[in-house]
Amino acid sequence: MKRFLIAGLLVWLPLAITVWVLGWLLSVLDGVFLSLLSLTQAVMPASMHEAIERWRHVPGLAVLVLGAGLLATGVFVTNIFGQWWVRQWDRLMHQIPIVKSIYSSVKQVSDTLFSSNGNAFREAVLVQYPRQGAWTIAFVTGAPSGEVAERLPGDLLSVYVPTTPNPTSGFFLMMPRSDVIELEMSVDEALKYVISMGVVAPPQAALADSPPLAARN
Repeated sequence: MKRFLIAGLLVWLPLAITVWVLGWLLSVLDGVFLSLLSLTQAVMPASMHEAIERWRHVPGLAVLVLGAGLLATGVFVTNIFGQWWVRQWDRLMHQIPIVKSIYSSVKQVSDTLFSSNGNAFREAVLVQYPRQGAWTIAFVTGAPSGEVAERLPGDLLSVYVPTTPNPTSGFFLMMPRSDVIELEMSVDEALKYVISMGVVAPPQAALADSPPLAARN
């Protein structure tokens, strides 16, 4: 009986968590959308309140509005005029106390992670951590720069070592390139491997042509 219950749980648990996460995201979007509608009603003439009120009952409208807003914003900021406005906005945000610290930090991280020109989380590697002989999966985030690069000798890489099962926390390390072993698995496969604590291994076909660890050293 216990074995059957666990087998059933393993089937339904991923689906239940997926539905719960999607439901949470939709509720957040709906809350933001309803707040925007209330703000719109406050500034629009009374004759338009009834039409705006109907939008509250349209299912999925918040997702469509968010998608359209992101698309329109992307089109706007990819031209010279839009980029000028983005620079003005950044300059304004960097002049507001407290806000500038949070905004600049989040912007630097998001630009690094999501920019098509960045190299963060583009490659999964093996590193020895937290001691020699103990190996873990890490992600290359770039190379040291500025004063750090001037004070550290040799060819170094910046890597992020995620924790398990929550990869959003971890450790930032700078180590010699020669101590880093490149992996052929994708970043998504490596993340699944970390989150599952090694249970969900990448497909063997992706590693079939890779030499064993001892040979690569």
